[in-house]
Amino acid sequence: MITNPHLFFAEVSLDISKREFQAGIGKLEPCSDLFSDSYLFHLLYAKALLGLNRRSLAGDYLRRCCSIAPANQVAWRELGNLQSSPYEEDESATTEIFDPVTDELEQLSMALMSFERVKTSENADPTSILEQKLPFSDDTAIAVPTESLANLFTAQGAYKKAIKIYTHLIQLKPHNAGLYQSEIDSLLDRL
Repeated sequence: MITNPHLFFAEVSLDISKREFQAGIGKLEPCSDLFSDSYLFHLLYAKALLGLNRRSLAGDYLRRCCSIAPANQVAWRELGNLQSSPYEEDESATTEIFDPVTDELEQLSMALMSFERVKTSENADPTSILEQKLPFSDDTAIAVPTESLANLFTAQGAYKKAIKIYTHLIQLKPHNAGLYQSEIDSLLDRL
């Protein structure tokens, strides 16, 4: 019966640091049910297994650590070291260690490498400043004719466009027809 888990884990950690890996596993095995959700239990078990060069089983325990405490970087680092280490293990069946985070990062990297930016057509580009300064023809329809627009065309010397605006305004606002007609007459005199 374990009365103080901290002392128990400290004792196992001491065994591992003295390279007495089998002694550490011997202490941990009987307590596997008691500490099934313990990050420290699984981490120490993995380190003891690594000391015995049982790498694939150690990888299983490290992955369990990562699922118990995903934010804790110790097990992730150990798992990364385990995957990048060139040593062969003594176990008869070698299995590739699967890390879901590394796998997802590799898939994202591949997707980014094959990513091509969507080609835009010329119609989607904004109108260039030079093109904006070009006058539009007198026959171009004006969607929203206003007195301000007519005054602007008059100030710019675009009298035909201003006359066209006033003509539309007469139809839209017949009560101001007299005012608009006098503006049209004035503009016709300037042409």
